[in-house]
Amino acid sequence: MANLRIQSVRSPFDDSRLTTAAIGALSRADAMGLLPRQINCLDDSAMEELKTGITEAGIGRTLLSEFHRLPNSDSALLAELLVKINEALDESPAPAYEWRILHNTLGLNLLTKLLGISESSVQRYLSGSRSTPDVVAVRLHFLAFIVGDLSGAYNDIGVRRWFDRPRKRLAGKSPAQLLAGNWLPEDEDPMRVRELARSFVSSPVT
Repeated sequence: MANLRIQSVRSPFDDSRLTTAAIGALSRADAMGLLPRQINCLDDSAMEELKTGITEAGIGRTLLSEFHRLPNSDSALLAELLVKINEALDESPAPAYEWRILHNTLGLNLLTKLLGISESSVQRYLSGSRSTPDVVAVRLHFLAFIVGDLSGAYNDIGVRRWFDRPRKRLAGKSPAQLLAGNWLPEDEDPMRVRELARSFVSSPVT
């Protein structure tokens, strides 16, 4: 799934604040299926890939214009800008991209179960023959970040199995059991699932 596999870091991104902010924005974009190519080095070219992906999705247009006005030597301002882009990604479902990446990772049956909709609806939304309703789009977006967090620890098979395994931290229930019915991301049970998935996150920098 992931196009983000950082193996090296170049200046100015070796500044700790900028490293954290850049990886945060890139990780979110990757989870949403917005990185067009694999990124192995955290450098200016990685930022170009980020800009390309989120521009195509119509996210952060005003923020991206600031990139051209900021000198690369100003790590603090670059970090602040990337934090804002990260927040914009968090608040901007992109179903046209997220359907594809989640369908490839989770498969039709599991994706249908987690979203609480029919297989025929998933197929229509996936094909683009019908627009994704807002409530489904926000669930899909939420799932994209959960799967993105898990992808650093598991392969696609492991990610799928994770949703169906009972967890002590979920009072013996599986994540899929808590993501059932007409849930919303801000509900207590989905938030518990998200926090559990976040516990698997580690920095991709080696």
